[in-house]
Amino acid sequence: MENVHSFKVVNNKGEEISLSDYAGKVLLIVNTATGCGFTPQYKGLQELYDKYKEKGLEILDFPCNQFMGQAPGDDAAIDSFCTLKYNTTFPRFHKIDVKGKNAAPLFTYLVNQKHGIFKNVKWNFTKFLVDREGNVIARFEPTAKPEAFEKDIVAALEK
Repeated sequence: MENVHSFKVVNNKGEEISLSDYAGKVLLIVNTATGCGFTPQYKGLQELYDKYKEKGLEILDFPCNQFMGQAPGDDAAIDSFCTLKYNTTFPRFHKIDVKGKNAAPLFTYLVNQKHGIFKNVKWNFTKFLVDREGNVIARFEPTAKPEAFEKDIVAALEK
């Protein structure tokens, strides 16, 4: 059966990564942008990562420039911005599309699993929570700050 672990993605260094490498981890998959009003959520995401990484949380950052061009720059520039401004240490991947005909298959799958209030990803910082077995268990819209769904992450980690 297909789940998140069935997908392969490209990291920000151009290397193909199998998400099966994250089997046994709780994943928070986020489409991000460096020039968005929600960009300060990187701080809260890093705080969650610092707090729960040792318990099995991984945050997977997928930059996307589809929403008003708010993720300009190449992978290296985006990584530099996030590392220097927000001290992020979680894995970052190659910039992708998250909606439309060129949407990354992973995001098409995520949206099909959890529609939320929108059928598609509508903006930057849409977040998908995935359990240790690769099943999508929750979706959080861009307005949901990381601290608002910490309890959901804890619940997934405790299973």
